[in-house]
Amino acid sequence: MFKKLVAIEPISLIPSAEKELHNYANEVVMYTDIPSTANEITSRIGDADAVLLSYTSTLTADILAQCPEIKYIGMCCSLYSPESANVDIRYADAHGITVTGIRDYGDEGVVEYAVSELARLLHGFGEEPWEDMPREITGFKVGVVGLGKSGGMIADAMRFFGADIAYYARSEKADAAAKGYQYMPLNELMAWSDVVFCCLNKNTVLLHEEEMSQLGQHKILFNTGLSPAWDEPALLRWLDSGDNRLYCDTAGALGGTHLMQHPKVRCMNVSTGRTQQAFIRLSEKVLANIRNFLN
Repeated sequence: MFKKLVAIEPISLIPSAEKELHNYANEVVMYTDIPSTANEITSRIGDADAVLLSYTSTLTADILAQCPEIKYIGMCCSLYSPESANVDIRYADAHGITVTGIRDYGDEGVVEYAVSELARLLHGFGEEPWEDMPREITGFKVGVVGLGKSGGMIADAMRFFGADIAYYARSEKADAAAKGYQYMPLNELMAWSDVVFCCLNKNTVLLHEEEMSQLGQHKILFNTGLSPAWDEPALLRWLDSGDNRLYCDTAGALGGTHLMQHPKVRCMNVSTGRTQQAFIRLSEKVLANIRNFLN
């Protein structure tokens, strides 16, 4: 059992899960606002031996060094790699701090967003159709950059509607080949695709000047990650050079609010993975991580 567990910011647990946290610590403190400075984070943690956080705050090595009682950090958000994490994983490992994260809790909402926005554009729901007349997803060339869980789900959904699927990933996937998905080098994929879905880990940038040039004109680009998948100058040159369209659900995925008014950008600034079902899955996984650590 923990001595003191502190959630340093809102962590989106359902009420029953928040209540269950009290079974695992003598004292539980839940903050409902986001700390604005590193000093505020340090103050909130204090002498806690367990910390929970979401994706909006960062636990740096400097912060962790000032909180020597920490034994456990529960990331109530995705953890894919040390490079993309908002916790200094390497410092934690070197100082005996266990860090857990969760995955695959909001993907369903993201897939629904991808299908919905592409269908609206192709059919012309609320605007002119993308081509001369409304068309289906059937036969559309869909390229997926990053064939992890969410990328794979988007590919499967698009295949269900009859799209042709190709992908780029760090390695070829046997299960993707079995589904008829074609592996392509990134530049080849960009040139081949009618629409590209970037489904990459946070802080992973693969689309530079050459890749954006290969994408060409009258193309559609979606980013379903938490941060931009491109170099911004290259993106803007692509957007401004022809009849292209960019879709992101949040300003974070877009790269900032300064791009939201661009005439070829469609950004609702709403996280499409934040659904009631996602919060249930998140809560179950956060609690399971805590139980596994304590056991």
